[in-house]
Amino acid sequence: MSKTLGTDTATGRRSQGTLGAGDTAASASPASLRAAARRRGRAKKRLEIAVLSGPAIILFLTFVIFPVVLAAFYGFYRWKGYGAPTDWVGLDNYKLILTDPAFQEVLRHNFLILVLSLVVQGPLAIALALLLNRKIRGRSVIRVLIFVPYVVSEVIVGIGWSLMLQTNGAVNDLLEHIGLGSLEADWLSDPKLAVWTLMGIISWKYIGFAVILMLAGLQSIPDELFEAAQIDGASYWQIQRRITLPLLGPTIRIWAFLSIIGSLQLFDLVYIIWGPYISATAGTSSMAIYMVAQGRNAGNFGYGSAIAVVMFLVSLLVALVYQRFVLRRDLQGAVTEGAA
Repeated sequence: MSKTLGTDTATGRRSQGTLGAGDTAASASPASLRAAARRRGRAKKRLEIAVLSGPAIILFLTFVIFPVVLAAFYGFYRWKGYGAPTDWVGLDNYKLILTDPAFQEVLRHNFLILVLSLVVQGPLAIALALLLNRKIRGRSVIRVLIFVPYVVSEVIVGIGWSLMLQTNGAVNDLLEHIGLGSLEADWLSDPKLAVWTLMGIISWKYIGFAVILMLAGLQSIPDELFEAAQIDGASYWQIQRRITLPLLGPTIRIWAFLSIIGSLQLFDLVYIIWGPYISATAGTSSMAIYMVAQGRNAGNFGYGSAIAVVMFLVSLLVALVYQRFVLRRDLQGAVTEGAA
């Protein structure tokens, strides 16, 4: 009898112990389920990011990073563009670039175009945007006319302006017919005028893009700020100086960044209008034109690849410096808003 009771007592204790362990597992299962759900959620998020960004990353690596690496590799050789490169020259190509007066000259041309683009196009675009942001007759037509040159192909623009600006072209002919024959000039070949001719064509071509950006920035400024300033007695110019321009700052800085990168990579209009050789004597050549003339046209693809790498490094350095010192507060604001 005592053995039976002892057995029953032990069995009961074991049962209680078993039930206690089950209760503990049951109470812990919701936490483990939540942890598993979080892991599945993170895995799903990673998969979505990979699916959505994967094609873009592959294209970027294929058409941007890989060509840069390949150009850097070919830059260490004297290579004719066919067959495997075997004539190793090390850093000689890069040393030649940095010591070549012709490259230093085209580098100055690029930075001159960069400065002139900011100085000429920026104020003009802001003035046109302020004008077109007001309710005036024919505003939509003027906006279209300003933006049309931007969407026209560079080839069409280059050929059209090169024909009009020849010594016997439409521009000189027009000046002669309106009695301003003394102003006729060699707009394309005169080194004193060619860079200003190029600047005028660039401004005519790309001013529409800058105006559209400025108009978009103006549309984002609340009208209540202008109304409050008018009630306080502020004049039109005070409103623009104290309210419009500060709030338009992020748009201006983004446009300036795009204009800087475009100026450093200037190629198509110069190549179409002046070509790789006349541009050197006319003072309108650029790093990209120098790369084509000294690389492909000269049959020295190794040297041309080295020039391409130097162009990439110059653009990258300028972009990083601009982002560090100019776009820093805009990027900080975007990160802060995203974190909030």
